Amino acid sequence: MATDTSLPTTGASSPPRLGGRSRLVLFVLCAAQFMVALDFSVLNVALPDLGRDLGMSPSSLQWAVTAFALPSGGFLLLFGRVADLYGRRRLFLTGLAVFGAASLLATFAWDPASFLAGRALQGLGAAVIVPTGMSLLTTTFPEGPQRDRALGISGTLLSLGFTVGMVLGGVMTDTLGWRSTMGLLAVFTLILLPLAPGLLPESRTPRRPRLDVPGAVTVTGGLLAVIYALSTAAERGFGGTDVIVMLVVGVALLTAFAVVETRSPAPLVSLPMLRRRTVAFGNLGGLVTFSMMSTVIFVLTLYLQETLRLSAFRTGLVFGVQGVLSAIAGTLTARVIGRFGARRVLTVALAGQGLFVGALLGLGAESGALLATVGVSLASVCHLGAIISYGLTVTSGVPDEEQGLATGLVTTTQQVGITVGIPVLGVLATTQSSLFDGVRLVLALDAVIVLAAAAVLAVGLRRGQD
Repeated sequence: MATDTSLPTTGASSPPRLGGRSRLVLFVLCAAQFMVALDFSVLNVALPDLGRDLGMSPSSLQWAVTAFALPSGGFLLLFGRVADLYGRRRLFLTGLAVFGAASLLATFAWDPASFLAGRALQGLGAAVIVPTGMSLLTTTFPEGPQRDRALGISGTLLSLGFTVGMVLGGVMTDTLGWRSTMGLLAVFTLILLPLAPGLLPESRTPRRPRLDVPGAVTVTGGLLAVIYALSTAAERGFGGTDVIVMLVVGVALLTAFAVVETRSPAPLVSLPMLRRRTVAFGNLGGLVTFSMMSTVIFVLTLYLQETLRLSAFRTGLVFGVQGVLSAIAGTLTARVIGRFGARRVLTVALAGQGLFVGALLGLGAESGALLATVGVSLASVCHLGAIISYGLTVTSGVPDEEQGLATGLVTTTQQVGITVGIPVLGVLATTQSSLFDGVRLVLALDAVIVLAAAAVLAVGLRRGQD
């Protein structure tokens, strides 16, 4: 399917209009991304009820999250490349089917093993959906205002899905039970699967080089080991033997992967691509914005409920405001990027995120709900700008036959960012003499890291240098 070339595709003063078919394609792809983002957070509030129902101990509940995070992060690069070689549409539809079946299994799980199997298969489906959906989007909509707008909508729904999941998960658990959170995801796939085959174009690289099996094994194994270690450390700290061993194994495998790629005739990751400034620094910006914003949301949730003693519902309202403002900002981001460029917007958005997180240091031990609402909402607006602009920065100028690889890097950065932020930085909030002091320490470090990254990107993404 071709894009609507008859429609306006230039001009920064107003977003380009899309035809009816292009809007349906965008709906399917963005709805799939929203569904995966929803899955990251919709179950969090339901974990205590889930544990009581299935007989899972509090210490084992972390696996409800880890079972999803392991395959969803570990297999992203592999499936992004497989989609380039064997068909993005075909793999996207397969991912949707796996995700839907897994959601049904998790909905009707009868014991911990069946539930965790469903979560792991959901993660595997997500590892297929995310890179193939992104590469279908970037190959369907031409580089320029149309792609800017499409990625703007996708980024908005990605951010909104995470926030909506936090609010919706609590409401659904209280009214319908924890199983409804998994059933909702199954309903999503039942809506999308009949629409996708007739709308989405098939695309693949014109030639089919051999799949880099040694590279696939080392990078997938390395990512799985690192994500397992970081996810486990979020619950038990970095002192555990299994955490240390898996970190060492992960680093060793990722090092081996780098060596393998220098010798492979058909590398899984193109080293010349990684040497492009836009790819290297764009992914750095993505890693920082995702990891640091997930940390802010984590510590603010603790602050609002444990320090200010707000109810789960009132805490959800704080993040609901954040989601509404982010959605509004998403409608304007493409216009801003069209005028100033993705690289500049990425740098400024990161700086804004850091400044607004820094403003949260004014929170008090007995009051601060209003400042928390305003601060996290404005930081999230900047965060959304960084999400959209980093995706555009990384994928701009990349040939269509390598878009699956480029978007695989984008989505791997996103997943790793979400995974590493809380265990690396967020756990400091719970290890200080008081939770309030811990929250302030984390917010201060968070702001410094984001502002430092913005400074690095300002130098690294100078126009005209790749």
